[in-house]
Amino acid sequence: MLKYWVWLSQREGVGNQTRLALLEHFATPEDVYYADEGEILLTEGITRREAEALKDKNLSGADKILADCERLGLQLLTLHDAAYPVRLRSIYDPPCLLYTRGRLPAVDELPAIAVVGTRKASPYGIRCAEDLAFGLADGGAIVVTGLARGIDSAAAQGALRAGGIVVGVLGGGADVIYPRENGWLYDDVAAAGCLISEYPPGTEPLPGHFPIRNRIMSGLSVAALVVEAPARSGALITAGMALDQGRDVFAVPGPIYAENSKGCNRLIRDGAGVAAEPWDILRDYVAQFPGKLRGQTRSAPELMERQPGQAAEAAQPALPSLSLKDAGLTDDQILLLRTLTDRPMPVDDLIELTELPARRVLSALTMLEIDQYVTQCSGKRYVRAVTLIK
Repeated sequence: MLKYWVWLSQREGVGNQTRLALLEHFATPEDVYYADEGEILLTEGITRREAEALKDKNLSGADKILADCERLGLQLLTLHDAAYPVRLRSIYDPPCLLYTRGRLPAVDELPAIAVVGTRKASPYGIRCAEDLAFGLADGGAIVVTGLARGIDSAAAQGALRAGGIVVGVLGGGADVIYPRENGWLYDDVAAAGCLISEYPPGTEPLPGHFPIRNRIMSGLSVAALVVEAPARSGALITAGMALDQGRDVFAVPGPIYAENSKGCNRLIRDGAGVAAEPWDILRDYVAQFPGKLRGQTRSAPELMERQPGQAAEAAQPALPSLSLKDAGLTDDQILLLRTLTDRPMPVDDLIELTELPARRVLSALTMLEIDQYVTQCSGKRYVRAVTLIK
């Protein structure tokens, strides 16, 4: 029963390696729950302190977590479930229990690429993350990201723009948005793929959680791509874990004097693959995943607006014209097109200006984007991509 899995995963002072050893010795968490201390101490590697922690048989905490999961629409995936990714199960210390939101893709049937990098990304790093993730997703890969600020968020946005599958691996509960401004991104990732955490709902994303969750990101993936990372970076921890797990590592080269590129340049010096375009990565997995990958992918749309102080191009192409009378648009779509301008506008502003419900605004924007009448910029902001003819 699931409550015994939750009980075992929540025993404070019991390490993950000990949980795995207990499951090896007793087969199920329920057997662990009902075992006496003498039997528990026969488990390889267990300490007396850990055995003491297992004397706590209170299931109320587990029952509460299960109730929270049902209320929040979270699913639980145990190490023994058939849907648990074989790739992740094969690492040294796979999590015994995962909390998921969305639909976990068939990770073992496709190349999954963990895209990581610094939170304090430069415009160069953001652009590379968006473009490469777009191309990876468009080429048939799953993009795995930690959904942190900077490179992680940019990669998720790029993959989503390509209509790809994204797996977000979190350092807190799947219901705890971090950073706060990424609420919309969490929703989009859950709709297009899956959010994963080994922490129960309500768990705050503490700093110590992130290095631990990195093993899941690399464990789900066939390779890790480091887009931009200084010499000391959590992204390099992920790269190290990937190597320990037998995964490939790629890095995006950067200017030799840029602090944010020193980690990537060092990885390349030490043997990491150079990733200047998506096919630099995908070509290595064509034989392993026959018929699943495409070499010629679409060019990523412009995902960043120009940075302050950046020179404007000498000549901007004229926007295509659109006749509102003949386009067959809904009233909501027409209102949004009339409200939008050539400057990026947040969804919240569009909801306020049009006085339409959020659900209708998001639905109309999706259809307009599919028809290429609007363009989405970073931060869930939109610009009109056509000139209106009344």
